[in-house]
Amino acid sequence: MALPFAKSSDFAVNKAAGTPCKNLEQDYRCGIHTHLRTKGFTGCTVFDCFGAGQKVSQVTFAGEDWRTSKQAARQMFAVFPVVRQLQELLRHLAEALTLEAALPMRQELLTSYEGVDALTRKDADTLLAADVPALRHEVNALLLRAGDLHRAQAPGRPRNHRGADLFAGRFAQADLRGAGLRGAVLVAADLKGADLRWADLIGADLRDADLSGADLRDTVYLTQSQLDAAKGDARTQLPEGLHHPSHWVPGQR
Repeated sequence: MALPFAKSSDFAVNKAAGTPCKNLEQDYRCGIHTHLRTKGFTGCTVFDCFGAGQKVSQVTFAGEDWRTSKQAARQMFAVFPVVRQLQELLRHLAEALTLEAALPMRQELLTSYEGVDALTRKDADTLLAADVPALRHEVNALLLRAGDLHRAQAPGRPRNHRGADLFAGRFAQADLRGAGLRGAVLVAADLKGADLRWADLIGADLRDADLSGADLRDTVYLTQSQLDAAKGDARTQLPEGLHHPSHWVPGQR
């Protein structure tokens, strides 16, 4: 609802920011949710708001309906992208708190988590005035340190491809254990059978990357939306809490 999209391979139509999608039902559900890919809305299947929509509507605006108040609607649409960024930070901080290798910095991570969580519960004006870029920079430094501690568990000398352009890269059967892949462009990369355990995948672009048979157990900061944008099969091994997207090739594990 809040965000715009342009007609492309990811979206079948144009939609301006703040205007309802033509597929939005009266009960706020998507009328074609189970057919998004076949209807030309692949972009919707790989978008994750990290719970920002619910928090804005139920916490920031205490259940107020944007359909009954234009003023509330304008504020909601302005606040949503701010809260989405904060919710994404919370998601990664929560994962960092579970890493055994990052136990020495647990208090720092917990303090950061509690601070970001408290901010998400503030009023709209406070959220809109927040210096989110500065906060992201601060939290990212913590996540990087925690991720590096986790990566250090991998044998050998892990590769560092942070922010690298690896478009259509050939990494089939590659040993990428503990690799630094945060922010790397892995669009259409061949990662079939690759060993990615302990790799840092925060912000990695995995659109159309082939993860068939790859081992992603113990990767850090991998999200479901990244997997939804990639290709894979039943042999692909994932971290606990993530699942094989429905469009992946089925078969024997």
